[in-house]
Amino acid sequence: MPSKIRPLDDRLVVQVLDAEEKTLGGIILPDAAREKPQRGKVTAVGGGALNKDGSRAQPLLSKGDTVIFGKYAGTDVEVGGKEFKILRESEVLARLKS
Repeated sequence: MPSKIRPLDDRLVVQVLDAEEKTLGGIILPDAAREKPQRGKVTAVGGGALNKDGSRAQPLLSKGDTVIFGKYAGTDVEVGGKEFKILRESEVLARLKS
């Protein structure tokens, strides 16, 4: 992950994983038919949300986690030819177990 991106507060930087090229039945999908990827790997985590008392909440996710997020969640950015999303921790739907 480029060190140029440092998320703030409860935000995450997620490297978007490539869309599936084949269906479960083995059919190869052309680029136009592929779904927008909704999985990614967390590459950076912010310091956590600010509580009312001024302390920081501990982030639930950590660097290296593979997550599923909403189709239109976050903000798309491109750095060094790689596609990233910056999104809030609350926009993450699930963490995949390895």
